[in-house]
Amino acid sequence: MLTNAPRGTKDILPSDVYKWRYVEEKFMNICGRYNYKEIRTPTFEHTELFLRGVGETTDIVNKEMYTFEDKGGRSITLKPEGTAPVVRALIENNIYAQQQPSKFFYAIPAFRYEKPQSGRQREFHQFGVEAFGSGDSAIDAEVIALAVNFLGGLGIKGLKLHINSVGCPKCRNRYNQALREYLKPKLKDLCSDCKVRFEKNPMRVLDCKIDGAKLTDAPLMLDYLCDDCKAHFESLQEYLKVLGIDYVIDPKIVRGLDYYTKTAFEIVSSNKSSQGTVCGGGRYDGLVAECGGPDIPGMGFGLGIERLLNVMEANNVKIPAPPKLGLYIAPIGEKGKKNAQKMLYTLRNMGISAESDYLGRSIKAQMKYANKLDANYVIVIGDNEIQNNLAEVKRMSDGSTVSVTLDESGIKTIKDMIGGSTDDGSTR
Repeated sequence: MLTNAPRGTKDILPSDVYKWRYVEEKFMNICGRYNYKEIRTPTFEHTELFLRGVGETTDIVNKEMYTFEDKGGRSITLKPEGTAPVVRALIENNIYAQQQPSKFFYAIPAFRYEKPQSGRQREFHQFGVEAFGSGDSAIDAEVIALAVNFLGGLGIKGLKLHINSVGCPKCRNRYNQALREYLKPKLKDLCSDCKVRFEKNPMRVLDCKIDGAKLTDAPLMLDYLCDDCKAHFESLQEYLKVLGIDYVIDPKIVRGLDYYTKTAFEIVSSNKSSQGTVCGGGRYDGLVAECGGPDIPGMGFGLGIERLLNVMEANNVKIPAPPKLGLYIAPIGEKGKKNAQKMLYTLRNMGISAESDYLGRSIKAQMKYANKLDANYVIVIGDNEIQNNLAEVKRMSDGSTVSVTLDESGIKTIKDMIGGSTDDGSTR
């Protein structure tokens, strides 16, 4: 057990981290273009936040939360999703009193106790955006456009936008009454969870993994929308058409959280190897007030990073390989080692990625090691090179060499050969 990660968790090794950094940077860049600012919330929150924010009838709250009592006797929960913590931050820091709308994005770890499977772990990672302060359907379209553009910009094909309206408390009361009348004769055949949902929130029955697919002739929320919700949904469609974003109306979309109102959407993959929802979100106009803040509207989405990377792999999307090591310095003897360390320090400060030997390898073993590291260039520094103040820099791709002096001038020549660095310190 000591050397095994807990079930449902996974190490992200250096051989894969570059893929994560790639999608993270792409996400940060597009959020910046849409003027969304990064927010970072704690890994755990008071349990009550999720009971009120996510909803007591959801599977997340009923079955999946990692909840514990801390040493002060407080009930604490590792966050299972990103929206409720951002709402709490909005309220606690009085952000709602500032100029609106408030637009945020985040990349977080989240935690749900469920059966681990491909693309779904107990500790998983999520991108998300949240926009507060506007009830305009134009902000709904903007959030959807951000998600569509992000996924399209990664080169993923076969994605389709599905939209629905789940109404508001006003029209949902009428719908829930009709849904209960439909479900009542079927109640004995529903799972135990759905029997509870029938009383508290019958819409959750449609989202049930066991019973939901059976209820093909259930009443549709779209047929019960009030005039305001109907106008909002029609306006959203007009904006999507203006933006040139294709969509299908999918009246079966409910989403898995209680806080959604009006707009609900999913971006679905049709690839046979990665079918299913890639991204989902919607509007939550009552959530801020439910959590103790003012009555201001909100809109957002969540997107699982593990799932995203699986979809990219299934679509044969090529993620650029990380930059190669700029230079390997192979020292011979104690003087060579000291000179190598000096050169390493100088070049690294100039923005060049460089490495040397720390295990006392032979020169032959060092050359093999440099090959394994996939170094662009290699330089050998031993007694002869130090005495003559001259060494050969070998380009590994073709074996060509350039003579350089072991002084400031020679180091500048090496830097010019290899190139400078990017902002993250990797060689160009």
